Amino acid sequence: MVNRKTAKWIRKAHRYLGIFLGIQFLMWTISGMYFSWTDIDEIHGDQFKKQEPKQMVFSDLLGTGQLNSMQPIQSLELLEIAEEPYYWINEAKLYNAKTGEGKEGITKEEAQEVAQRYMLPELKIAAIKRIEEVGNHHEYRGRPLPAYEISYKTDENLKAYVAIENGAFQTVRHRDWRWFDFLWMTHTMDYDTRDNFNTIVLRAFSLLGLITVLSGFLLWYISSPSVRRMKSKSRR
Repeated sequence: MVNRKTAKWIRKAHRYLGIFLGIQFLMWTISGMYFSWTDIDEIHGDQFKKQEPKQMVFSDLLGTGQLNSMQPIQSLELLEIAEEPYYWINEAKLYNAKTGEGKEGITKEEAQEVAQRYMLPELKIAAIKRIEEVGNHHEYRGRPLPAYEISYKTDENLKAYVAIENGAFQTVRHRDWRWFDFLWMTHTMDYDTRDNFNTIVLRAFSLLGLITVLSGFLLWYISSPSVRRMKSKSRR
């Protein structure tokens, strides 16, 4: 059997590791429960959006050779902005598909019309503002900028985002999504970008957690009366 001094050291290590890791273990458990009990579609805000956004149909559009542009075309997408057709060329420039004129971003009024195409009609707009940059912890991080942030009159602090450069509807954010995002940060332990599963902090806590569990098994083994009786019988 392990001597008394070694057993005391194992108990002390197990106790202090448990105290040190306890809060993070609790956050892993709480966040895991939240993830498993929530509907991911509701977290994405699908309940605030139309099931099938209205699709416009256009005719008599210009060919690419008729656009007021000299740049070679690598990619082209037909977009609808405020019921007008636009070509999104090379993921960099908008051109009116009927007049050929270039367009430098969209207005607030056009952004509202884009949002109305996707959002439920009963939602009322409270405010709209232009955002030029966001931090790593902002709810709109990692998406095209500049953009319009459209706030709605709801208890959920609902917001929709529309990219200014091409008028594309980006995403919605609301209270439950923000809780999900916070708990996701505590779950991954990536306190910078939220999405990195390879942080040193997470690796260290995972390793210490394994050591804590193994030390618990070892404590049971060295202090269990049943194990002592089995060892005593085997010596006879």
